[in-house]
Amino acid sequence: MSDLTKNVQPLQDFDWEEFENGTSAGVNKEALDKAYDETLNKVADHQVVDGKVISFDKKEVVVNIGYKSDGIIPASEFRYNPDLKIGDVVEVYVESAEDKKGQLILSHKKARLSKSWDRVNAALDAEEVVQGFIKCRTKGGMIVDVFGIEAFLPGSQIDVHPIRDYDQFVGKTMEFKIVKINQEFRNVVVSHKALIEQELEAQKKEIIGRLEKGQILEGTVKNITTYGVFVDLGGVDGLIHITDLSWGRVDDPHKVVELDQKINVVILDFDDEKRRIALGLKQLTPHPWDALDADLKVGDHVKGKVVVIADYGAFVEVQPGVEGLIHVSEMSWSQHLRSAQEFLKVGDDVEAVILTLDRDERKMSLGIKQLREDPWEDIEAKYPVGSKHTAKVRNFTNFGVFVELEEGVDGLIHISDLSWTKKVKHPSEFTQVGAEIEVIVLDIDKENRRLSLGHKQLEDNPWDVFEEKFTVGSIHEGKITELMEKGAVVALDENVEGFATPKHLQKEDGTQAQAGETLPFKVIEFNKDSKRIILSHSRTFEDPAREEKKAAAAAKKTAPRAKKEESPKIENVAASTTLGDIDVLAELKAKMEKGE
Repeated sequence: MSDLTKNVQPLQDFDWEEFENGTSAGVNKEALDKAYDETLNKVADHQVVDGKVISFDKKEVVVNIGYKSDGIIPASEFRYNPDLKIGDVVEVYVESAEDKKGQLILSHKKARLSKSWDRVNAALDAEEVVQGFIKCRTKGGMIVDVFGIEAFLPGSQIDVHPIRDYDQFVGKTMEFKIVKINQEFRNVVVSHKALIEQELEAQKKEIIGRLEKGQILEGTVKNITTYGVFVDLGGVDGLIHITDLSWGRVDDPHKVVELDQKINVVILDFDDEKRRIALGLKQLTPHPWDALDADLKVGDHVKGKVVVIADYGAFVEVQPGVEGLIHVSEMSWSQHLRSAQEFLKVGDDVEAVILTLDRDERKMSLGIKQLREDPWEDIEAKYPVGSKHTAKVRNFTNFGVFVELEEGVDGLIHISDLSWTKKVKHPSEFTQVGAEIEVIVLDIDKENRRLSLGHKQLEDNPWDVFEEKFTVGSIHEGKITELMEKGAVVALDENVEGFATPKHLQKEDGTQAQAGETLPFKVIEFNKDSKRIILSHSRTFEDPAREEKKAAAAAKKTAPRAKKEESPKIENVAASTTLGDIDVLAELKAKMEKGE
């Protein structure tokens, strides 16, 4: 026998009969059961009671409500409270005090719901901060579990900054402020932004109170627009205009900063209430003009890239932040001011000559035509008076045609120098823009960079020949090509035109000549200097009749004198008239009538 069993002795006064009958010290088993039951809570189904968390894991939470058995609640019902710990008192709803297995069935979710509507209303009235669990995304925002109620959190109320990734908030427990309740539909709207704004308001007042021009602050890029960048200075927003982002040209602010980037900025200006704050970024770095080569001077060649182009010229960046303007007049030796887009485009790499340089004003003008020789330097040698060339028609005026012999060398053909014979009312009747035309140099105006040119001078002057052919009084056949109020243009031989006034267009039958008719015309005026031929159709038949009438009148004058000498004096005049005299007079009368 071991020492352990050797020392064990049975109780001398133990009543085995009472033990087997379930009684002890005069108390039976039923009395003991009753006394035990009285120490436990009386739990009825469908009531809300408090319970204590005695243990939990990822799947379930065990809660003791003082009943003979503990209740088990799914851990998912406590997702809204990530700080849950053993010993916490929680509200539970008794689904059943005892199921078929004798298990106590509890629900934390239903306990919250039974009082949740009263709670959210009380929280709204008291402006209380409540905790909520963000369950999922929805259109325009998020769904939040608050006291077991699904509340709506608008996307604009998540934070003071615009939110680009909503998913990052799903599954988080955050503090909210209830901002709106629809009693009819039992809709609840919450805001997290409202809590942040309350905190920022105090910071904002402090920051605004100590703002000064020239002050350098750290901020966070809040928003990027086409015209600038908004920066959060810690509850106060300021704007960096696109022109204050960089010393160089900026076409897209995204190329300079990024969203949520921490940057240092300088306060440039603000209004009296300090609600609009102008910030600068480029001002934190030295101006590029200060770093420009001190030896750079007028006449030097520089290289750069076209960054901006307009009709009047192009801006070339010779180094970051340092730009020069090439005016369109400095792009070509041509006198025709065209658009700069005809010569350059944004992005072009160019070489240019410095024309002016003002370091104080930070301005520079450039030229590219200076890289080529000025064609007017040796104009007399290249285009001497009398030389013949082929030019291109540039444009018209009422008085002539402007042509280009080469880029930068222009000339004018006066309207009177287009044709020896044709009457040109407007140059567009003779040629067209873009056409080539043969010219001869008549005069050089080097000072004004103009050439006087001629076209008709390429041929001999036909008016020397016309002077002998179209003598005054000569008759030629002509065709009426144009009829006007003042007269008609008549085309003659030798490709020359004449002019007839309306009174000289009357025909022998009394009618007026019309356009398209071919008739004989008499030259009544010829002017070689003004190149003018005046014609008459009516004179072709009026002049012969007039001459005939004159001859008849002369004959009538001499006939009686002759009769007088041959015949003796007769007292009776009627008796002296013979039949022969009557015939002569009748013939003369007929001729005179015909002449009229």
